[in-house]
Amino acid sequence: MIVIENISQIATPEGRSGPLFGREMGKLRIYSGKNIWIENGKIARITSERPDGRYERIDAENGTVLPAFVDPHTHTVFSGYRDFELQLKLDGKSYSQILSSGGGIYHTVKMVRKSSRKEIFEESFKRIENMAKHGTLSAEIKTGYGLDYENERKILDVIEDISEKKIMDIKKTFLFHVIPQDVEYETFLSSMFRLLMERKQKIDFVDVFCDEGAFSVDQTRNIFSRAMEMGFGLKIHADEIKYIGCSLLAREFPLHSIDHLLNLPYENYRYLKNSIPVLLPGTSMTLMENRYADARKMIDSGLAVSLATDLNPNCYTENMQEIISLAIYNMKMKVEEAITASTHNAALAAGFSKKGSLEEGYDADIIILDVPSYTHLGYHFGINLVRKIIKNGKELKI
Repeated sequence: MIVIENISQIATPEGRSGPLFGREMGKLRIYSGKNIWIENGKIARITSERPDGRYERIDAENGTVLPAFVDPHTHTVFSGYRDFELQLKLDGKSYSQILSSGGGIYHTVKMVRKSSRKEIFEESFKRIENMAKHGTLSAEIKTGYGLDYENERKILDVIEDISEKKIMDIKKTFLFHVIPQDVEYETFLSSMFRLLMERKQKIDFVDVFCDEGAFSVDQTRNIFSRAMEMGFGLKIHADEIKYIGCSLLAREFPLHSIDHLLNLPYENYRYLKNSIPVLLPGTSMTLMENRYADARKMIDSGLAVSLATDLNPNCYTENMQEIISLAIYNMKMKVEEAITASTHNAALAAGFSKKGSLEEGYDADIIILDVPSYTHLGYHFGINLVRKIIKNGKELKI
C-alpha cells in the first residue's frame, strides 16, 4: 500500500456514475489533515490514520491534492505548425476565410500526408509529455488530419503507439473533420467507413465537425446513422463558427458529448440534458472573435458542463490549468465548477469511468499542486502549479 502524506488540502468532486449537473458542479469535498491511501493503483481511503514503516510514502510537501485533469477534446496527433496564421488573424481574416483559402485544417492535412508515422509520433508524444507535466493523465484524441484512408489509418496507428507508452490513458475518436478538397464526397465517405469497419474494435467514438464550411446537418445525420448502426458512441463539434442547427441533432441521437457551442441558442439547452457539453475557451481566445460559450447560463440552467483544451495547430496548448483560468475569467465559472468540469465531468465526457475523483475505488491518478489551496487555480495563472504527478498510484517522472 502507498500513502500520500503531508497534504495541505484535498479537493475533489463527488465520485458517481453520472455527471454533476448545474449547482452540483460547485460542490467539492474538501479535506484537511488527511492522508490518501492507495492500493493496486486505486484510491483505498482518505483518513487521518498515520502511516508506519510498512508503507511506501509520497510526500505532498504541504501541497494541495486534486484528481488529475482529464482532457475530453484534443487533436493531439498532427504534424507541422500554423504559427503563420496568427498574423492572418491579426489582419482580420476569419477562421472560415483561412480554411476556404487552403489554410487551417487543409494546411495541417498536407503536413500530415508528408510525414511518416515515426515523425508524427515524435512530434505528438512531446505534446503528451507536456500534457502530463501540467496535470492531465487521461485524454481523448481525435483523428481528422489525414482525410484519406492511408493517412487516417496512420493517425490511428500513432494514437495506438502513444497508448502503449502508458503515460496517459487514451480514448480514441474517429473524426469527420472537413470534406477533402481532392476527392469526391461519396468516395471519401466510403473510404472512411471502410477504415472504421477495419478498426472497429480500437475506436471508441465517431465525431463530426458540423458547421459552416464543414459538414452540413444532413451530412452529419447520415454519418451518425451509419456509425450508430456499427455500434459507435457519437460526439459532435456543433454551433462553433455559425449556428446552422447542428445542436438540434441531440434530439435525434444519443450524443455522448456536444462540443464548442459558441453559438448555441438558449432554446436548445433542453436538448442537451442527456449529453455533456464540452466547452473550449482556448479556441475562443485563438479565434480572436471575443465570443465564448455561455458556461454561466448553461450551469445555471442545470447542464453538466466540462472543459477541454482543444489542443490542435490552431489552439496550441496542452495546459488544462490555462483552460481553467480562461473559463473563470472569460466564461464566469466558479473555481469549483471549473475543477469539476476538468476532472469528473471531463472524464465522463471523454468516456472514462472511475476517473476524475478521489473516491474509493477510483483510479489513483493524482496531482499535487504547489499551492496552499485549490482556490489558487485560476487566481495564480500563467505558470505550471503542478509539483508532483501520480499515475495509478506511482509517482510519474517526466
